[in-house]
Amino acid sequence: MQSIDIPPLKFRPILKSVIWGGEKIAPFKGIVTEQDHIGESWEISGVPGSPSIVANGPDEGKTLPEILEKYKGALVGEENYKLYGNTFPLLIKIIDAAGDLSVQVHPDDELAKKRHNSLGKTEMWYIVDTEPDAKICAGLTQHLTPEDYEIKVKDNTIMDAIACHESKPGDVFFLPAGRIHSIGAGNLLVEVQETSDITYRIYDFGRVDAKTGKPRQLHVEEAKDAIDYTVYPSYVTAPGKEIEGIEKLVECSHFQVYRLNIDGKKKFYPTIDTFSSFTCIEGNLTVVDDRGNSLEFHKGETVLIPAMAKEFTLTGTGVIIDAACGQ
Repeated sequence: MQSIDIPPLKFRPILKSVIWGGEKIAPFKGIVTEQDHIGESWEISGVPGSPSIVANGPDEGKTLPEILEKYKGALVGEENYKLYGNTFPLLIKIIDAAGDLSVQVHPDDELAKKRHNSLGKTEMWYIVDTEPDAKICAGLTQHLTPEDYEIKVKDNTIMDAIACHESKPGDVFFLPAGRIHSIGAGNLLVEVQETSDITYRIYDFGRVDAKTGKPRQLHVEEAKDAIDYTVYPSYVTAPGKEIEGIEKLVECSHFQVYRLNIDGKKKFYPTIDTFSSFTCIEGNLTVVDDRGNSLEFHKGETVLIPAMAKEFTLTGTGVIIDAACGQ
């Protein structure tokens, strides 16, 4: 019986044009496209209807759900496969906001399961680059009741109750399900989230859809039960201390995210049985796994390291946002 050998994988980016999208993603990734107003590049996706397509290796051309069903725990880790089955547990994106995104909230796993038979959406943002005066909105500045929230949406004063933060490269925002948030114009960022495309839009600054001429749909009532109305002392996440080029950004029950600063050659020995997704935000790097599979990648590209890689080496100079799940 032939043994399994899954090399490090790249996927074809899924580029999404949206009303607030900009023109930074293509040059950041080093690709040429006639598509404009690209707001999102889905780097690794198992979302139904938008699956990533493998771009290298013996499984080139297959979808992420297809190779997950083929390789199971060897791809994502045995415990992850038991928990999520043939659903890849994370969605990795690069986002370019030329305009303000709508104010929104996402349901947690329990509510999403009940309403949509889906995972909820806890996420995090790592700010890669900003324009002057760029802002991130996250959390509340005052306690609201569900009734207060409805009134403020109706009379267009909801922004008075939402915390807005000046953003700069290197900032980290952790957004557990239930936290009201919005990406402001001028932010280029990496997003790591649960595999879910459920968004409750609660405010959209009065904008209209260019195709229909009508305001985009709001989900004011649906969001009422999803919102966490707690006012927290801080909404900007403080990264951990950098140790030997590794800095923990976020750790929760859904994912762990690190920033890796590579200058030269560094060997890694994963301590838990899980995959890793490497989104390069700076530089040029090569990854070699313990079976000799080698893959080069550069700024703007994302690589999936299968769980079966028990050690791997990164060579070059660059910065990586490393996301995984599993305890």
